[in-house]
Amino acid sequence: MKLQLALDEHKLEDAIAFVENVADYVDIIEIGTPFVIDSGMEGVRRFKERFPDKEILSDEKIMDGGYYESQLGFEAGAEYVTVLGVTDLLTIKNCLNAAKDFNKKIVVDMICVEDIPTKIQEVEELGVHVLAVHTGADQQAAGHTPLDDLKMMTQHTKKAQIAVAGGINSNTIKEYVKLNPDIIIVGSGITRSEDPSKEIKLIKEAMEEYSKKV
Repeated sequence: MKLQLALDEHKLEDAIAFVENVADYVDIIEIGTPFVIDSGMEGVRRFKERFPDKEILSDEKIMDGGYYESQLGFEAGAEYVTVLGVTDLLTIKNCLNAAKDFNKKIVVDMICVEDIPTKIQEVEELGVHVLAVHTGADQQAAGHTPLDDLKMMTQHTKKAQIAVAGGINSNTIKEYVKLNPDIIIVGSGITRSEDPSKEIKLIKEAMEEYSKKV
């Protein structure tokens, strides 16, 4: 089980300084969508240069231009690039073609997908690597959590890895690890915490404690 730290609202230099203090607990560093919009692939490149032993995810949420936009992330050093599950299957297929050429991975972000079981079947037939349960910030503000969708995802996914994101923190982490996703994604639960180092340590300890039990 890997911990993915989502960086969304930091400026590039501030983000690097932030990760310096918590890197020991992080497996995947996510250059979040607002970060990608603000810094472009320079954010991906800088993080890969500074943290070469960490996996980097470029959260591009691709909707069109699947091959080219995936290529941008992979060439900059990302191990993972995201595409939206609500887009056309041809776009997802083209993302996967780029991943194959670069020996990297595509994450399908399932945010706003209405028929999750059908979409899982469709993208698994294409050979997608990771499926991400994602409750967005606006949905979280309305009181929604990813737990129900994560339960559904674990029931229907046969081959792909599963990632989960959306309001996870040290108070809720145990509910998520019980469902044994491959990747736990935490953003503001750490970055907006009063003590980020303590918070990420508690989350990582909960993940490791569960891993020892299974």
